[in-house]
Parts: sequence; structure tokens; C-alpha cells
Amino acid sequence: MISGMAKLVFSIRKFSKYMKLRNGRFNQKKEFKLQTPQIQKALQQLSTSITYKGNPAHKKNPGDFGLTPPSGARLGKSLCDEVGIFTLREAQTLLREGMKLGLVSVQERNGFPQNIWMVLKREEEFYPLEAQLENAIQGQYHGYPLQQSDPFYDEVLRKWSCLYEQA
Repeated sequence: MISGMAKLVFSIRKFSKYMKLRNGRFNQKKEFKLQTPQIQKALQQLSTSITYKGNPAHKKNPGDFGLTPPSGARLGKSLCDEVGIFTLREAQTLLREGMKLGLVSVQERNGFPQNIWMVLKREEEFYPLEAQLENAIQGQYHGYPLQQSDPFYDEVLRKWSCLYEQA
């Protein structure tokens, strides 16, 4: 029998062959916010006010995202389509779950975390996702799958795995 971690490693390797390079860049300012009971409570409350807006650069199929233009996939951008995210409802749920778990960045703008991370699990596959704050007044984010070449890819999987087991 294959352990959960072995399945995760196999899944990561399988997924990586489908992703494109992310321009070889990694923002060294990315860092998970340390969690305290007070911070966790604040994130739970804040999660109800954030929204997922989407970005045409990360979509091939516009789904029900209401994007303008409807889609405009750009070379070098990872696509939500590659991990099967086609509805605004699913993207919104993933965004809020990431915040509720505390998978947020230290960096903030106007009280909103600059980044929120989550892992999408489809059957035995695991896909680390990243959302970036797009509108700091309204708390709107757009997101995309992280590519395995991104050094934060493994960090998100590790942190999510620890928090997911605790939940």
C-alpha cells in the first residue's frame, strides 16, 4: 500500500510535466504569516469579505468568470484550466478556504494579505494554487496554479499538508 506522502510526491511529479515555466522568477518576499488564535479568528472573519475576480491571462476557457476579455491566455502564464477550475464558485471557495486555513502571506495591503495559497485535491492529485491581491480596496484576488519550478510550490504543499491533517 502506498502512503499518503508517497501519493503526494507521485502526484507532484505527474502534475509538473503539464505546467509551463513561470519566467524563472520567485518573489523572495513570499512568507507565510505566523498564526496565533487572534490572527486565525481575524482571518476567519475576513474570509467572508474577500472575492475572486479572476484574470483573463490565466484562462483559456472563460467559464462563468465574467472576464473582459473573456479569456486571453498568455504564454508563460499558468492556466486554471490545466487543473480543472472552470467556475467562479469553486475559485471563490478555494480562496476562502486558503484564508481560513491561514495560508496567507505576511505582506498585506489595506488589511488584506497580498497572497493566499491553497491546494486543490482532485482524486489522488494535488495542485498548489496561489492568489494575488488585485484590488486592495475591495479585497479582490486573482489566482493560478503554481508551477513546480516555483520554489514556493513545495512550501505550499508542505504547509497545507500540515494544516489539512490538523483540520
